[in-house]
Amino acid sequence: MIKLIISGCNGHMGKITTALAGNDPGFNIVAGFDVIAGASGSFPVYPDPAEFTGDADVVVDFSSPQALGKLLDFGVSKKAALVLCTTGYAPDQLGQIEEASKHIPVFKSANMSLGINLLADLVRRACSVLGDAYDVEIIERHHRRKVDAPSGTALMLADAAASALPYDPENVYERHSNSKPREALEIGISSVRGGTIVGEHEVVFAGLDEAVELKHTAASREVFATGALRAAKYIAAIKNPGIYDMTDLLM
Repeated sequence: MIKLIISGCNGHMGKITTALAGNDPGFNIVAGFDVIAGASGSFPVYPDPAEFTGDADVVVDFSSPQALGKLLDFGVSKKAALVLCTTGYAPDQLGQIEEASKHIPVFKSANMSLGINLLADLVRRACSVLGDAYDVEIIERHHRRKVDAPSGTALMLADAAASALPYDPENVYERHSNSKPREALEIGISSVRGGTIVGEHEVVFAGLDEAVELKHTAASREVFATGALRAAKYIAAIKNPGIYDMTDLLM
């Protein structure tokens, strides 16, 4: 049985992950980390990871970028694998993750949904076929409470497109200050925030007299928690340090 810690356990995603893991006989939730006080279910919750003195196999993190430093310190000191589901990391934080991955396995994905990762693969395939004859635009829609924009998933899709395009594209995040025609070597990324939209990502390939659209819609947050727990089972069996993602899991 995997000894699991849920970071951000009192948040929206943390509560969903807790519920799903609690019904999975493959997991034993030994603790939670959260700056919000209050116990969560039958396990203790610590505002600071350093306060937990027990053992853990994996930490699933659905907290915020501000929690990263202490979480990485905990993972390295306890030799516990990490599943990082949070988005919005700064460049220096990505460097910290890279450094920690030299000591422990780290599973990192901007989106834990199987469908989104399939979408990223389809985007790569479309770009390899359509090339520079089609303009690439990404539209992402989320609930009004989401903090970061564009979403980490939108950036993941932009990276997927860039990896297969025959040129080095520039991400463009707004156009209202650019009163000029669209440049050819761009990937446009637009963000919508409103209501209770769980998550929608649309990639448009606009060419001469035709357009191709690929879209993913998440109907509930459970798809992300399910993917995170699947990643936890995968990374718990990994012995070699490094950074892993959904591509490794799905191979």
